[in-house]
Amino acid sequence: MVGFIDAHRDAHGVEPICSMLPIAPSTYYDHLAKRADRSQLSDRARRDEALRPEILRVFKENWRVYGVRKIWRQLGREGFNVTRCTVGRLMKSMGIQGIIRGKPHRTTIPDKKAPCPLDKVNRQFRIPAPNMLWVSDFTYVATWRGFVYVAFVIDAYARRIVGWRASQTAHAGFVRDALEQAVHDRRPSRARISASMVPKNSAPLPKR
Repeated sequence: MVGFIDAHRDAHGVEPICSMLPIAPSTYYDHLAKRADRSQLSDRARRDEALRPEILRVFKENWRVYGVRKIWRQLGREGFNVTRCTVGRLMKSMGIQGIIRGKPHRTTIPDKKAPCPLDKVNRQFRIPAPNMLWVSDFTYVATWRGFVYVAFVIDAYARRIVGWRASQTAHAGFVRDALEQAVHDRRPSRARISASMVPKNSAPLPKR
């Protein structure tokens, strides 16, 4: 946002632009003051500025393949007292990441032509009683024998898993089995329950 204001302040002014963006003029001017005088930066910001070139150096010296863990350990060997989460935060802000071994695993294939599912609950998940709203999703877990897919159904009132199933393939059947388990255990009345999937603009992978 600061860059956008810098580019358009001469044409529109700082205050009118800030009134349209989620940023106060005082915040923008404070950023300008710190950019002009680096001594006004906080201790953390100054340390971040000192660490960024070191992280980038280690990243480039190792053929741009090191991830957070290896860069963190290399900095430690060189005498830098820095935590792993700080290295990860700075690498993310710099837009760099290590090489991931193996083929990336995808649980869904985006279908841009398909219409986006409607949000039937309007993102309102605060429910006054149990069994009024269930949400469902599935994910995968890496194991020694390969990937295992896990589907689960959560009661939005208690935020508790009320049904789940695991499968070695991503097919629709095991998701329905998780829902059937929840219905069998909870036995909700048809008048009260509103089972809903969290909206996603994607389709499950085909069964292999």
